[in-house]
Amino acid sequence: MIKLARQWGSKASLEIGRMSIQFKLIVSFICIILIPIILVSWYLFHNVYLNTIKDMTKKNQYILDIEKMNVANNMEVMQRTAELAISNNDIKDYLESGVDLDTAGLVDFKTKTFSMFQYFLFNNPNIANIRLYTENPNVYEFWPVIFKENRIKNKPWYDTVIKQNGIVWWDISRSTESILDSGNDVPESIYVSLLRERKYSDDIRHNSVLEVSMEISKFFMKTFSDVQDNDSQMLVVNREGMPFTKDSSPLFQKLPVNEVLKQFESHRTEGESASFSFSYEGKPYIGIYSHVELLDSYLLNIVSLESTLSDISKQRNTIIIATIILIALLSMISYLLHSLILKKLKILRESMKKVRKGDFNVDIAITSMDEVGEIAFHFRQMLKKMNELIAQAVSRQAATKEAELNALKNQIDAHFLYNTLENIKMLAEVESQYAISDALTSLGGMMRYNLQWTSNHVRLQDELVHIQNYIAIMNIRYDNSLELNVEVPDIYKDQEVLKMSLQPVVENAVKHGFGHRGKGKLTITIKAYALNDDLVIEVIDDGNGIEESRLRDVNMFIRLDDAVYQEMRNAADAGQREGSGIGLRNVDQRIVMNYGKGHGIRIDSVQGTYTRVTMVLPYLNIAGGKDAYAKPINRG
Repeated sequence: MIKLARQWGSKASLEIGRMSIQFKLIVSFICIILIPIILVSWYLFHNVYLNTIKDMTKKNQYILDIEKMNVANNMEVMQRTAELAISNNDIKDYLESGVDLDTAGLVDFKTKTFSMFQYFLFNNPNIANIRLYTENPNVYEFWPVIFKENRIKNKPWYDTVIKQNGIVWWDISRSTESILDSGNDVPESIYVSLLRERKYSDDIRHNSVLEVSMEISKFFMKTFSDVQDNDSQMLVVNREGMPFTKDSSPLFQKLPVNEVLKQFESHRTEGESASFSFSYEGKPYIGIYSHVELLDSYLLNIVSLESTLSDISKQRNTIIIATIILIALLSMISYLLHSLILKKLKILRESMKKVRKGDFNVDIAITSMDEVGEIAFHFRQMLKKMNELIAQAVSRQAATKEAELNALKNQIDAHFLYNTLENIKMLAEVESQYAISDALTSLGGMMRYNLQWTSNHVRLQDELVHIQNYIAIMNIRYDNSLELNVEVPDIYKDQEVLKMSLQPVVENAVKHGFGHRGKGKLTITIKAYALNDDLVIEVIDDGNGIEESRLRDVNMFIRLDDAVYQEMRNAADAGQREGSGIGLRNVDQRIVMNYGKGHGIRIDSVQGTYTRVTMVLPYLNIAGGKDAYAKPINRG
């Protein structure tokens, strides 16, 4: 899985790398705007959705509480009515009568007692029925209040009421039966009934059953009200799970009541009130319910969220469309601005393509002061420098060709000089002038060494031979007053040195050391030893030495920058110029140029005793060397 992800990541990175900068800028611009808008919009609309659900739940819970309060009031009215019916002494005496009343007694009861009783009981128009069902054979029926008990013994609630032993029992049921059994079709009615058993005065024997009924539409006024919100509807669920509601409600035209009961049963908890959410055919709903304890029933309020969420969706879609239009507009503006900016880069790119093809005479028409203009300026400078370098290379090539021709000419001249020197040498030997013959031999060796300049790098051995020839010739001038001691172990004689790097040092020793001594001998000693990764070569003479202030100046002149050195040299008088150490400075500069600033020469001296020039070179053996500690190098 990780390997696959890396492969996809590599491919995506490759594809992104192939895109133009302008396209990348537009995409990044869109992402910078779009991603925050999506996140913020999702957060805001999610909060709006949650707050809407919360507000609607609170609002409909309040409506449910009002309905529950109305139910409590209606139950209290029915209970007061029931108490009036049971507590009337005249009615009580009639229901417990042990003898049959004659006609005059019945008329008198109906005219005085019953009529007044009926008036007080039915003063509340919401009460549908107040009935007393008795088993006393001495009691005659007085419609619509007093009836024989055998009329209700087939009711489903009859046995339960008897078992309650005088405790009130509440019931919600549909009724199609006529108490009077008139045989006429009676429309179905739904009542909420208060049912209670009444006993004789001995409080033991069963006497009658009291029923106080109210139509369900008046008992649950808001549930069955004609003034309803089309997006919500309440219903009542009795203890048997039977629903009672306004069947003509627009909500239940879309949502079956059976589906509501199914969702209610699956979400119902033990608490008195709670809410739940569900969906049917893709449409969201919330349900809020509350338990009516005395009725052992539930008031359930179902609310459709379709229209509310539709409004939220419209707002969301409006914002999305506005955002898309805004992003498209900003992208177009960004595209135009990027085109103006990247146009300069395209010009620069085309110029670079021409240079790659060999056209170095490119004119870049970019003069702005921004980053692209700065790049164009440096590119123009680079082209200028390249053209200068090309011109220099051509000049050097021409100079090299001329030097080769001069070298060839010098070679021809050198052969003539060598032959001439050889003839003179032979003539000197014939005349027994051996000193002259030896001098000519040394001079010939020096000429060959100087004229055969095939490389800047030679072995230390070759440079030492050249120095020996130089001292031999100088001894003719100084009457053999010069002595050269070479104390260089054989393992260092393959060390790489710069050609003609020791002669200026030795020549300087002869010129300044011997020249100030007057008569006498001058001994020059050349030593070599390894120090870490370097080889140190010392040229020591026992001449007059250098005074301390002069020594300090010479060491400073050796390492000065060219501009400063020339300025100081030009400002000096002729005597100071002659002793400014230009030969040693040239040797030091050659060493630094070839081997780096960590190498070069330095001078130390004690006036009247000695002068020592120390040369530090990297420890390098020209191919063929035998020292295992030196780095082998092959200069070709």
